[in-house]
Amino acid sequence: MPPDFSQGSHHILAVDDSPDNLFLIETILDHPSYQITCVASGQEALAVVEQSPPDVILLDVMMPGLDGYAVTARIRQNSSLPYIPILLITAHDQSSLVQGLDAGADEFIRKPVDVNELKARVRSLLRLKRSIDAQAHMIRQRDDFVARLTHDLRTPLVAANRMLKLCQDDAFGPIPVEAKQAAGNIIDNNNNLLNMVNTLLEVYRHEAGHKSLTVSSVNLVELAEAVVQELAPVAAEKQVDCLMGPTAESTPPTPPSVFDIEGDYLELRRVVTNLVGNAIKFTDQGRVTVTVGAGPELPPAIQAEIASAKADTWVWVAVADTGIGITPEDQAKIFQWFRQGNQARAGHGLGLHLAQRIAKLHGGAIGVTSAVGQGSCFTLYLPAVTPAEITTESS
Repeated sequence: MPPDFSQGSHHILAVDDSPDNLFLIETILDHPSYQITCVASGQEALAVVEQSPPDVILLDVMMPGLDGYAVTARIRQNSSLPYIPILLITAHDQSSLVQGLDAGADEFIRKPVDVNELKARVRSLLRLKRSIDAQAHMIRQRDDFVARLTHDLRTPLVAANRMLKLCQDDAFGPIPVEAKQAAGNIIDNNNNLLNMVNTLLEVYRHEAGHKSLTVSSVNLVELAEAVVQELAPVAAEKQVDCLMGPTAESTPPTPPSVFDIEGDYLELRRVVTNLVGNAIKFTDQGRVTVTVGAGPELPPAIQAEIASAKADTWVWVAVADTGIGITPEDQAKIFQWFRQGNQARAGHGLGLHLAQRIAKLHGGAIGVTSAVGQGSCFTLYLPAVTPAEITTESS
């Protein structure tokens, strides 16, 4: 079956140190809808990919300098590039196939190249490219739509609350007590919806790469104390204590300055506020205790989450409660996008997802330990010594 060229011209990059092999590829793929660029080395290939990303790359494995595996790995490591299908061409045995696929190649073809097989594999990779590009376009459209929608929802909610508050204050004349109570209920519901909209907007800003960190020195002890002071009255309404625990230090004791990290104060405060707020929400009796500590070691689960981050000392903020606890099944998925717990008081599934994203932008992560009926402990881990580069998303 002939290829479908209805999508217009396709840019194919052929990489081989043998001019004869490049001539053969050009001959086989000779068609008006294929624009073929031929280069003789891995370095030249990377330069072409950076300047004008092709739709498909046909890459010889054995080349002097950078071989096909190294070129494939470098392309896959470059997150700024769109997805480019890679077809490796080799004369070697099964072990090279495994190495190539592990490096990130999509297809493999062996020499001597069968004409029909090469044409079919190129058509297959072009279909894969179109499918992935279409999916990425749909995701961008979705993110843009949700970001615009959530932004537009905020204005009428704020305006409605202001008008309802004027009614409560008798700005338009006295109203019955029952009407004031009804207005108060509407304001509370609007505020809940506004909080969800604000969180959703922040999540999509992070997902779309429109969020940047404003980095400064942040003292985590002072930040935690400020959050506890803010939310203690909310806990008191439920007859739950919300308090700071003693600062935990490693042995030998760490200096007070170790609790100063480099990060975005408002974003980190958002994380701690979310953790403490959730703890209060799911605790009916007892206490919520916030502890700040430092030490050289990370729990294995957290170490796996942030294996690329290096620090001599880690600072942590632990939020422990005596609440209802979380099942092991929910713990495994609790930070996922739109993941709601099975408990009736579970929220919209955005807060913890956003908190984990913010933590990872700072080179850290959030971990959880819990037992049903015995409470939970969420711990934010951050590097005390600033990494060489704090991950930021350009606006």
